[in-house]
Amino acid sequence: MMLRDTVRNQYAYVLLVLANMIWGGNFVIGRIAADYFPPVTFSLLRWTIAFVVLTPFMYKKLKEDWKVLWSHKWILLLLTGTGIAGYNTIVYFALHFTTSINAAVVNSTTPLFIAIFSIFLLKERLTSIQTAAIGLSIIGVVFILSQGSLDVLKTLSFNMGDLFVVIAVICWSLYSIIIKKYSTVLPTHTTLYVTSFMGILILIPFSLLELSRPDVHVLFTASSISILFYVGILASIVAFLSWNTGVPKVGPAKAGIFLNLLPVFATIFSTIFTNESLLWYQLVGGLIVISAVLLSSKGSPKAKSNPSYSKTG
Repeated sequence: MMLRDTVRNQYAYVLLVLANMIWGGNFVIGRIAADYFPPVTFSLLRWTIAFVVLTPFMYKKLKEDWKVLWSHKWILLLLTGTGIAGYNTIVYFALHFTTSINAAVVNSTTPLFIAIFSIFLLKERLTSIQTAAIGLSIIGVVFILSQGSLDVLKTLSFNMGDLFVVIAVICWSLYSIIIKKYSTVLPTHTTLYVTSFMGILILIPFSLLELSRPDVHVLFTASSISILFYVGILASIVAFLSWNTGVPKVGPAKAGIFLNLLPVFATIFSTIFTNESLLWYQLVGGLIVISAVLLSSKGSPKAKSNPSYSKTG
């Protein structure tokens, strides 16, 4: 029995590594895709592919879960706006202006933003260790945004792309908090399926507006189609399901540490497949951020005694 549990845990760890490897590649792919697709249209195509691929597997399950999903339609809309239509589109927009390495390192502050929002939305209390970790992560992100230059910090002339990644991280953190709060109520797979469809409906008018500009073009080539299948199947379905299968088996605290692998994979892939180089301020800032996340994982937030929180988990 103990051997079986060990094998299951090892399998879960593999899934967590796989998810972050795919997501790390997604930042690099998003940077390359900027040459072929405008950001909103790219996000729309991504989720359209994911929805089409999921449909044969979700049709029957959707009937079973429909009542639960409909009763939480406003929560699903909020999930769609923050996680599906919001986060991905903002990241793809940011990658038109910043490097995939910068974006991935800034994105690795997500667990710390989740901790901050947990105070207000889940009534959790941060430990002193987590408070210190949040301060340390802010230092790391500011170091990257300022390119390690005090002059840049004084003039506040940050890269617009980096600032948009911060906004994207806030969106994803809110999405994660909502998912956590309703994890015992909303079915995982059909929630992804339905929010994918809702995301498509939200993105269509913005995509049409984007494509109406004379200087915006979509290029379909063998490379760009391969990119679409990567983000539509691997990043949207395989990585998501791998993460959600692995987390319950090893626990959220241990799983959260694996998020540190995302900027590592993004850095490796970007140096191999693009002309990007790892710059000194990215390395220093990245090490500060990763240290902060590791420090944060040493202390879990404590929930206040709140009946409504206890019911939702």
